Order: sequence, then structure tokens, then C-alpha cells
Amino acid sequence: MTEEDSVKRKVKQVEGDINEAENVRNRVNKGAWTAEEDQKLAEVIAIHGAKRWKTIAAKAGLNRCGKSCRLRWLNYLRPNIKRGNISDQEEDLILRLHKLLGNRWSLIAGRLPGRTDNEIKNYWNSHLSKKMNQHSEKESDILKRKGCKRKVDTELREEETSQEFESSSNLEFDVDNLFDFSNEGPDLEWMSKFL
Repeated sequence: MTEEDSVKRKVKQVEGDINEAENVRNRVNKGAWTAEEDQKLAEVIAIHGAKRWKTIAAKAGLNRCGKSCRLRWLNYLRPNIKRGNISDQEEDLILRLHKLLGNRWSLIAGRLPGRTDNEIKNYWNSHLSKKMNQHSEKESDILKRKGCKRKVDTELREEETSQEFESSSNLEFDVDNLFDFSNEGPDLEWMSKFL
């Protein structure tokens, strides 16, 4: 091993140590928020407003990214948020809106003042979807006991609609005649240049 090789190794080692130190310094905090971090974030937002989240994180002295600060503020720290204890009326409204809108949580949350889309989504996934599945299982058991052939009927309807779609998709037309504008008059002469 030459002296030059040993110098190159030492330089690489020093560069690696510098890069590692920078990574430690730039590493953002992940995981649960502490009460102290919540308080710092709320104080900075009270002074500067809820905008420019990257600078808010820096001004608060938090080792968090801007997105994390924004989500923490919107979903947990805002003063007008209602948390927990979803009432029966709210639950019923969530069920009806989900049936109408699907998984559009922000639209559903817009109809429930003080509730966040994140909370409604979590409540749906942890409670209501299970209730819906149990309810549909009970309903199908009742129908089976009565001898109803609901599944067979729906399969027949699906088959009929697929046949109708296939027959309507077999339309034939002449593409050349479709784009022939020669009979349209002088106003469309310019179009023939592009065809």
C-alpha cells in the first residue's frame, strides 16, 4: 500500500464523517408529538398565521417538516375542532353521505362542523365499515332463510346489461365520411388543409 492510497482512505473517511454529521443535524423528528412541540407550534401560528408551513416549523424551532406541522395543526390543534364522541346523528349522517359520495372524506367532513376529514375516515375504517359489513351479513342471512334469490337476480341483471353494451359497441361507420367536410361550404375550407 502506498502513501497516496492511505491519504485517499483518510480523506474518504473524513468526508464520510462530515456527511454523517450533516445527516444527523438535518434529520427530522418523526413519531409522536410532545405537548411542548404542540405548544410551540400553536404559539408560532398565533403570531404568524397558518401559512408557509416550512418556515413555521423553522420559526418554532421544531425539528419537524412543514407537512407534519400542517397536519398536526389541521387535525389536532385548531381551536374549532371537535374530537371524539361522534353522536348517533353524526354517525347516521356519515353513513348516508358515504352512501351518496363514497370515500370523499373532505366533502363529508364539510357537512359535519368541527370534524376533520382524517377523523371521519378513521372512524369509518375502525367502526362504521364493520357495522355495515355485519348489517349486510345479517340481511343476507335473513334473505337466505326466506328463500329469496337476490344474488341470482343481480347476476342476471349484470349479464343482461353486459350483453346490451356489447351489442351497442358493435356500431360500424365509415371514418372517411365522418371527417368529410367538403359539402359544408366555404366556411370550413381551412379544415380540409389539416385532414
